[in-house]
Amino acid sequence: MNNNNDEQQTYEGRKETHNGIKRMVFVGIALLIEILIVLLLFTKLWDYAEWINIGMRILALVLVLGIYAQNKTAAMKMPWIILILVLPIMGVSLYLLIGLNGYTRKMRDRYRRIDEVLMPILPKNTEVYEKLKETDRAAAGISHYIATNALYPVYQNTLIKYYDSAADGLEAQLTALAKAKTFIFMEYHAIDDSVSWNRIEEVLAEKVKQGVEVRVFYDDMGSIGFINMDFCKKLEARGIKCRVFNPLAPGFNAFLNNRDHRKITVVDGYVGFTGGYNLADEYFGLKHPFGLWKDTGIRLEGEAVRSLTVTFLEMWNAVSDEDKDDVEFGRFFPEDATVAGENAFIQPYADSPMDDIHVGEDVYISIVEKAVKYCYFVTPYLIITDEMAHAMALAAERGVDVRVITPGIPDKKMVYNVTRSFYNSLARHGVRMYEWTPGFCHAKMCVADDVMATCGTINLDYRSLYHHFENGCFIAHSEVVPAIRRDFEKMFSESTEVTEEYSTVKSSYLKLSQLFLRLFAELM
Repeated sequence: MNNNNDEQQTYEGRKETHNGIKRMVFVGIALLIEILIVLLLFTKLWDYAEWINIGMRILALVLVLGIYAQNKTAAMKMPWIILILVLPIMGVSLYLLIGLNGYTRKMRDRYRRIDEVLMPILPKNTEVYEKLKETDRAAAGISHYIATNALYPVYQNTLIKYYDSAADGLEAQLTALAKAKTFIFMEYHAIDDSVSWNRIEEVLAEKVKQGVEVRVFYDDMGSIGFINMDFCKKLEARGIKCRVFNPLAPGFNAFLNNRDHRKITVVDGYVGFTGGYNLADEYFGLKHPFGLWKDTGIRLEGEAVRSLTVTFLEMWNAVSDEDKDDVEFGRFFPEDATVAGENAFIQPYADSPMDDIHVGEDVYISIVEKAVKYCYFVTPYLIITDEMAHAMALAAERGVDVRVITPGIPDKKMVYNVTRSFYNSLARHGVRMYEWTPGFCHAKMCVADDVMATCGTINLDYRSLYHHFENGCFIAHSEVVPAIRRDFEKMFSESTEVTEEYSTVKSSYLKLSQLFLRLFAELM
């Protein structure tokens, strides 16, 4: 194993650290301004100090009232309110730079226009929903929520396969890519131009020579230094179309907050992949910066791939008004993309920070609320709202076996401290807490009662649930659901249960450092 410093973090962890440093720079600048203003108040501006103080307090009060009136969870509002009231200049500066979501009216209009064209392409599948309703009203309720709020329908006639390791998922993707005949879409939060990606790129370049249209879309924020700045040019030179989400310096808000965290591959409109892994070597076990790596994914074949195709095309066409966009979409949606006789209910969906609907969190809450026997979660980070914590705790108190797995070896120690600070509030209500001893678990999944599950990109943290573009897949009454449960059982056997340790009275008193980090959790 290479001991060089770059390998002491995961690829995505390096990106997050890079972005975290930038956010902390703004914190430092704002704090410096706060100190300078205070010094000026006691020197040159002493005669005006009272008026300046009153003015700042009025501005802070107006902003606090505005934040309080927002349709957001208290866990998202209270840290900003406290910060603005305690340190008005720093708090106001940070909120205007970071607290507001980075989209503009222009960006919102672009996404609205493309969605008005793309979303009607998806079938309503009312008959499939009614069939699910007859089978399982609880799962049907969640499906109805997704269809109503995210606008993605539920499907049957779709074959689904679960991969309990990212390496298996990669091999399946390479096989599918090699069979492409018309088009390939790939959208990923992180691409590392190294061994794993090079294998993919060679296949893509070969398919271009065969006349296949290939598109690659990745998130650029914080990736400078990890992907060469000429990465897109290199791909374009090989005939691979490439676009970048949130490129360097698009503006403070977008630069700091909103990222494309989705992970999607679509081949010919017939086969699709999604899950927790990015396209970097550590995800596939070629590097071991934090012990073993745990990530998962799914393969879809059939009608449900239409939703993955729409999700990709939305980002590809809405990301910039300077690119030449698609004018005709029918060629990406083959009419015969169906696998007859597959009766499982499959519902890929996407979540966006462009609205005030938090689909990812709401689906998680709905599943744990509907659970009767058990509900298991695995997440690399655990920074949750009061609503999510309450739903888990309430389910445990009514007798549901609720368990959460987090990493045994973290990729970011500061975030890990915040993650552990949530253990007590869950454990003392009966939620069982586990840490995956072999290393870092990056999977993002939930499974309940051998009936329903989700697999996708959505972490149980503020950034995933509120600030990122994400995607997931709701699965009901499929053989994949018990397969996911069996994978959870394997993870439990490899993990250390810390429920008792964190449910004691002593552990209920959070360290001052944890309280401080929680205050800034939204910035992490």
